[in-house]
Order: sequence, then C-alpha cells, then structure tokens
Amino acid sequence: MEAPAETLADEVVELRRWRPEQLRVLADVAGDSAAHIGAWMIWATHGYGEPEAKEFLESTARNWADGKTYDFAIFTEGDVVGGTGMITRPGRIEIGYWLSRHHTGRGLVTRAARLLTAEAFRLGAPEVEIRHDELNTASGAVPARLGFTMVGDEVAEPPLAPACKGVHKIWRLKRP
Repeated sequence: MEAPAETLADEVVELRRWRPEQLRVLADVAGDSAAHIGAWMIWATHGYGEPEAKEFLESTARNWADGKTYDFAIFTEGDVVGGTGMITRPGRIEIGYWLSRHHTGRGLVTRAARLLTAEAFRLGAPEVEIRHDELNTASGAVPARLGFTMVGDEVAEPPLAPACKGVHKIWRLKRP
C-alpha cells in the first residue's frame, strides 16, 4: 500500500503528518491533557512531556517509513488539538485518535476519522476498523456517527489505562 497524503483537510480540521519540530507543541498539548487522555490511553497515564513526545516522534517517523503507522496532528484554527493515525493491519486499516481536554465535544475527532477513512479507502483498504474500551462511550460515538457497524468485542491485553474495563468494542466499515 502506498503511504497516505501527508496533509488531509476539510473546512474545519486539518491533519498534518507529525514532524520533529512539533516536539514542544506535542508535549504541551498532550501534557496539559494527560489526566484526561491517560484515563483511556496507557501512554498518557503517568503524564506526558518532552521525553515521551521525542520518543513518539522518532517512532512515528520510523513507522511511517516502514508503512506500519501513519500518525497526524489534528489542527483546527491553526492550533494542534490532538492526534490521530492509521495502523496497517492485514486486510484493513485501523484508526485511533485523541483530543486535548479543551477541544472535546465539538466533532473534531469525527471529522478527523472521516478524513482518514476516506484516505484509507482511496489507498485501497477493503475496510476500516475503530476499537475503543466499552466504557469510553465518547470514543464509541465516533464510528457510530460515521456509519461503522459494531462487529464484536475482545478482551484487551494489559496493561490497561485506569478508566478502562478491559473490553474493546470493535467497529468496521467496508469499502463502498
């Protein structure tokens, strides 16, 4: 599969490939929202700062080059407000996302997921998948709004973030 475009946008959000020069903004945005994000995502459970941002930016550059993951900063009104990405899986693309605590409830992740879903289908993926902990109803509302179908659940592998029950809901959308 070819790599996705490095920038995707609609009239409200712009997704841009993460770059090393965004280290400080990533550390600031994720760090400011670590308690909010860390409730659901283990990588932010114990805080988030420049060392974690540096490690992420280095690994995402390697993974992009290897065709494993494609991670993007979510921008709105010129500011980074979160992150999203595509993970290549056999026969499908999986989408993940997070938002700063100051930008939830505005439909930004839904817009980002819509852009990534369209890009995954443009690249030839037969289906797109979104997974979330069953207690994270806000995250689950995204695939529901986009027409995904819940196809089941699975036990999540530890370690788990503090708010997680440990059961992932699995949503899929087949290529039109």
